[in-house]
Amino acid sequence: MRFIDKYFYNPSFIQKCLSIALLPISILYFFAATIRRKFSKYYDFKIPIISIGNLIAGGSGKTPFLEEIAKDYKNIAIVSRGYKRKSKGLLIVSVNGEIKSTQAQSGDEAYLLAKSLKNASVIVSKDRKIGILKAKELGAKAIFLDDGFRFNFKKLNIILTPKLEPYFKFTIPSGIYRENPYCKGDLNLKEGLDYKREVVVENKTERMLLLTAIANPARLDEFLPPNIVAKILLNDHSNFNLKNIKQTYKKYSATSLLVTKKDEVKLKDCDMPLSILTLKLQIRNEIKDKIKEYIESF
Repeated sequence: MRFIDKYFYNPSFIQKCLSIALLPISILYFFAATIRRKFSKYYDFKIPIISIGNLIAGGSGKTPFLEEIAKDYKNIAIVSRGYKRKSKGLLIVSVNGEIKSTQAQSGDEAYLLAKSLKNASVIVSKDRKIGILKAKELGAKAIFLDDGFRFNFKKLNIILTPKLEPYFKFTIPSGIYRENPYCKGDLNLKEGLDYKREVVVENKTERMLLLTAIANPARLDEFLPPNIVAKILLNDHSNFNLKNIKQTYKKYSATSLLVTKKDEVKLKDCDMPLSILTLKLQIRNEIKDKIKEYIESF
């Protein structure tokens, strides 16, 4: 486990002391985040908006959850920030499944959703209000907002809680929470109870080298096959240095790179065989029904 993951999820005694020492900063962060969310201007866009969010920084399965619920609708749009993309302002990633930009311009998650959801348009914009207005302009009848809990819009707030929860319920930097850890949404969903992950390894080989740049890669451990010869764990959204990766690949006599779908979009120029960790979510029907009822209420 990387130092940063250990600090947040399985801290040593020294890391616990550091976390406690940073509490004054965390308290300031807590109040700043709460005030920003509570007192920002309220917007009603007159369109159903489904927000998929979490309270922690880093991964909690938002992208596969969004993909699973959005695939059942037509004339929809996905609006996301496009984290770590190499573009600025508003960018149309796809229109009804037709790709309009590159992975580098779009960001990992937005490009993955654009490739996966042929029934949707995908838009990235740091200013979500502008992104939503563009989605309406493109004719969307419903909008799925990636990581939208903190925005004071009229929307159905879905908050995901991953199976692996942080050690301390503190905000940044004493903990990994971006908001009050006890915030509630309209639907508060717990992994393992309300939704479950199913992972299949495509193109499995005898000696796989795990390569990933996702937040908290330890959450993959329970899904990994036994024939992993080594791991390359990079920071979330990191770019891949294929020359360095190939050296490690040869060092361990690997027969393929094992990557997630999110990582795969950055490896189109890779000449090493790829094994893909394909993640699908099983979501309780009652939850899907509540989302459908909200959309149809408009």
